[in-house]
Amino acid sequence: MSNIAPDPPANEHSQLRVSGEIPVPVLINWLSIAAVPLLGFFASRSVEQGEHLSAGLLIVFAVLMVTNLLIYTAFRHKTFQRRAFIGLTTTVFIYVSVSALENGSAIIWLFAYPPIIFYISDARFGIGACLFGFTGVMLLFFSPLSDQLLNLPYSTSFRITMVVALGFEMITCYILDRSRRRSKLGLLALAQEFEYAAKHDTLTGLANRREALAQLEAEYERYLRTSRPFSVLLVDIDLFKSVNDTYGHHVGDELIVLVARTLHGGARKLDTTARWGGEEYLVLLPETDADGAMQIANRIREAIAEKAVMMEHTEVRCTASIGVASIKGAESIDKLLQRSDEALYRAKALGRNRVCVHQSHEPA
Repeated sequence: MSNIAPDPPANEHSQLRVSGEIPVPVLINWLSIAAVPLLGFFASRSVEQGEHLSAGLLIVFAVLMVTNLLIYTAFRHKTFQRRAFIGLTTTVFIYVSVSALENGSAIIWLFAYPPIIFYISDARFGIGACLFGFTGVMLLFFSPLSDQLLNLPYSTSFRITMVVALGFEMITCYILDRSRRRSKLGLLALAQEFEYAAKHDTLTGLANRREALAQLEAEYERYLRTSRPFSVLLVDIDLFKSVNDTYGHHVGDELIVLVARTLHGGARKLDTTARWGGEEYLVLLPETDADGAMQIANRIREAIAEKAVMMEHTEVRCTASIGVASIKGAESIDKLLQRSDEALYRAKALGRNRVCVHQSHEPA
């Protein structure tokens, strides 16, 4: 995990959950639970009115709602749950519309369809479903054939009012759903920015100390499970205070960023590069023993020495000293970091711009 980037990654499919929004599977379950007694109520009303076929169909719809809920509970298949619920809901509303239940008054339940369909599906499907539903209602109300076949009890004024009100609701639901989705994406982007800021150094874009420690802990746990080695490099810019004193802190900041980019460029995808503090950096090298870490450290040291920051017409160069330590036995992370720090101190004492490795003398 090599970390340096100017901007946090944007991902619309982030698993972060927006606070206050009900997850779609949970909403579908609650709607299914609410629909069962409602369908049962209208089924009993149909029995009282002698409409046994309608009562039987409503009971079948209720059973299918319960079945879909149980299947989701058992298998947690979100796509199947959503598609089955949409299919059942659409079928129920079509049946309510063409059968004129409750002397035709049950068709008012059609107003529940647009907000449900927009919430549990994507915007494109919601638009398509609403257009399909609106077209169906238009044909149901104003087609001579439907009057001949179904003998609907709706007056002309009711039909006009119903169509206008339903169209208005569908448009309103689309506008509100579009606003909801934009707000959600904005909140997700903001959450990602906060998450990114919590894990990365503002100046360099490298992982910060907290994130480096988290990666170290994860790598240490993997080492305890598999015994596969890892190493750390502790990198420090030589004579950094003199750069600040001579050229100013803005040049010092440019050097810090330059070294960060050099570390990033010399790291592998699986490595973690972090700003450890001030002008000091830490590089975590998974699957790397001391010899391999020494080779990487020397390559990084040479690359840093070749880079320069331009100050007017003057090149400001720097070097770095690097302490290397590879995990040994059952030592702790703190012990490993202490050994890398001791190796860095030794590199400084020997004249800087060099790499020193700390070999543990403790038995493995």
